[in-house]
Amino acid sequence: MLVSYNWLKEYVDLEGVTPDELADRITKSGIEVEGVESLNKGISGVVVGHVEACEQHPNADKLNVCKVNIGENEPVQIICGAPNVAAGQKVAVAKVGAVLPGDFKIKKAKLRGEASHGMICSLEELGVDAKMVPKEFADGIYVLKEDAEVGSDALAALNLDDHILELGLTPNRADCLNMVGVAHEVSAVLEKQLNLPKPTLSETTESASDYISVNIEDLEDNPYYGAKVIRNIQVGPSPEWMQNRLIAAGIRPINNVVDITNYVLLEYGQPLHAFDYDRFGSKEILVRRAKDGEEIVTLDDEKRKLEAHHLVITNGSEPVAVAGVMGGADSEVSDTTTTVLLEAAYFNPSLVRQASKDLGLRSESSTRFEKGIDRNRVYEAANRAAQLLEEFAGGEVLEGMVEAGPRYVDHYNVTVSGTRANKVLGTSIHTEDIHEIFNRLGFSYEVEEDVFNVEIPARRPDITLEEDLIEEIGRIYGYDRIPTTLPEGSTTPGELNPAQKKRRLVRRYLQDSGLYQAITYSLTTEKKANRYHGLTTEDQPAYVGVSMPMSEERAVLRRTILPQLLEVVQYNQNRQINDVAVFEVGSTYMTEESNLKSLPNEHQKLAGAFTGLWHTHPWQQEKKPVDFYVVKGVLDGLFEKLGLNERIEYQQAKREGFHPGRTAILLLDGKQIGIVGQLHPADQKDWDIKETYLFELELDELFSADVPPVVYNALPRYPSITRDIALILDQDVQAGEVQAGIQAAGGDLLKQVSIFDLYEGEHMDEGKKSVAYSLTYYNPEKTLTDEDVEKVHHKVIDYVKDQFNATMRG
Repeated sequence: MLVSYNWLKEYVDLEGVTPDELADRITKSGIEVEGVESLNKGISGVVVGHVEACEQHPNADKLNVCKVNIGENEPVQIICGAPNVAAGQKVAVAKVGAVLPGDFKIKKAKLRGEASHGMICSLEELGVDAKMVPKEFADGIYVLKEDAEVGSDALAALNLDDHILELGLTPNRADCLNMVGVAHEVSAVLEKQLNLPKPTLSETTESASDYISVNIEDLEDNPYYGAKVIRNIQVGPSPEWMQNRLIAAGIRPINNVVDITNYVLLEYGQPLHAFDYDRFGSKEILVRRAKDGEEIVTLDDEKRKLEAHHLVITNGSEPVAVAGVMGGADSEVSDTTTTVLLEAAYFNPSLVRQASKDLGLRSESSTRFEKGIDRNRVYEAANRAAQLLEEFAGGEVLEGMVEAGPRYVDHYNVTVSGTRANKVLGTSIHTEDIHEIFNRLGFSYEVEEDVFNVEIPARRPDITLEEDLIEEIGRIYGYDRIPTTLPEGSTTPGELNPAQKKRRLVRRYLQDSGLYQAITYSLTTEKKANRYHGLTTEDQPAYVGVSMPMSEERAVLRRTILPQLLEVVQYNQNRQINDVAVFEVGSTYMTEESNLKSLPNEHQKLAGAFTGLWHTHPWQQEKKPVDFYVVKGVLDGLFEKLGLNERIEYQQAKREGFHPGRTAILLLDGKQIGIVGQLHPADQKDWDIKETYLFELELDELFSADVPPVVYNALPRYPSITRDIALILDQDVQAGEVQAGIQAAGGDLLKQVSIFDLYEGEHMDEGKKSVAYSLTYYNPEKTLTDEDVEKVHHKVIDYVKDQFNATMRG
């Protein structure tokens, strides 16, 4: 909800309270203010000017030479290229020395030989979004009203001296989706008097019921419907102050009739709809469910097919509006409208939400109906709109409101005791203070000792329980005034269990390694849930579906985290962030039940995605792109942290969706626990991303593995001896298997074996490769001699020759 500070001042005295201070007070009361935006985007030196003369530029067809009175001794000459500039207009003028948005400074200039001392401004040049500019001024300057004072601050005339508070409302606080509701809240928070508008009408003697009747098929679908008739309307621009308030709230002005309905929507939170009475088609309003396949052309000129569960407003036969969502084009108010049929109603929120979702139409009106409006304010809002139509559209309001359904609903009561409130809050608030809090909130109540029987107004449907009233007491009293206390009695120190400790270690290690943690949806599509999980068709369990998904993109629970991380990579690369390294610790879900009646098995997994550059040193002109071994190195470090590095084995593998030559499965004590590899080029193209490497591990298996206690060895007292060998092997022989064989053949003296070179060049026979190993020999009891090493080393060489058909490279 966007709240205008200047507008709010009409309802609550905000003298001495700055917009930032007000935002702080509202946030402390429990409604987060996400930001305060000044509509003056660094503007200065802009005044109201009067165009006294406007003539064609002698040297340019599309420029005009204007003499403009800006409240100084002499008029100034300004060259203007706007097509709608004309003599007699009041306009916004940026004087010489003025500053416009973007730190654009206005200077004296010459345009085609003629001097220009300033600039006549359009709304866009003053920082207003082009989508919000009224249609008649979209391609030119903005023309102020005749009563604007020459030389005065143009920002005040345009409401650009305002501040906008953006409220981050939770679903239960729909009462603050309007200015009246926010005024109630601010009045309570600041302990200020509330001054709300009270509609007054001058109705004619002719009755609205002579023009229209209202019938509702089902009061559960539409508990209340009211209609007013306003004749002799003159459609035109709405008042400047109203346009400015709509623009500040993100609504583009259209005309006085539409603007007034939108204004009352913002003011009261009550959606209204104005029909052109002469185009309505009958004297009857019938609210009913749509017929399956029935069609309506909505205000956006789209033909929409309705379903039987949609609620529609009809003229007795044909739909003229989808209830609470959007009106029909056939009865739309136009420039020729003279009589308006004004709708003010309360529709079933679930029906509005379903129709809005089905038709893909989400509007300010449907949002408010869905979240809940004040039922007892519908009639008043209709009168407020009728009053404004009378005042600013020259309308004549016919007597009465034609209605169906009860106009008001009864209030309900909730009881709370001061003793319980203090116990729950940990406070010592006096009963008199609770009296004052309920008075500030505008709640009527009866009290006996310290028990309050509170009448809840219809504008606060979120209050239904005693605990809700306790929350109201606490937030108005002030959360920052609630004392801090420590638990009393004997306590048991809390501690993380082993899995929690390891999960925290994993996160910290990966963050220290340069990865960012991602948190993604557990819900996905069936297509994505079926990719990269590595399950065969026979092993594949049933999908875990959602009975009422929020969208098709969130219909089933995921079996793997990898598609969600690929979405993260895609999202970043689409925004030119090409170097991405992310991980997620999360759950995946499997079930063996085809009917989905049992709960799924939940598996904790760790997944990561890498793309782009891993390291860059621009000064040295070094760039290290991510490759398989970067990811493997990160995982090796993780396994070492967990004490499992010597029990992990990588085996070359092929899996759907992964590169066939750059993929490996990971084994823990011979059991598969994960996969690491490059995304297949075809999938890479499908995702429209660059070369990407992935891994996914079963954390449950890693965390449950027994890890022996750490054993520390004394620092070496004797020197080690290193031998390097280069072996020519067949291409299909895995270097890791050879490494493990060398380690086993070397016995106790061989402490370390590492691979340091691979050669497959032109000097190698076809089908062969050369792999170089470095062997470190060490005896902790004595200094090794060459003879000691040679015995073991020859044994190693004989082993690899016999087992792997290896030959020594010269």
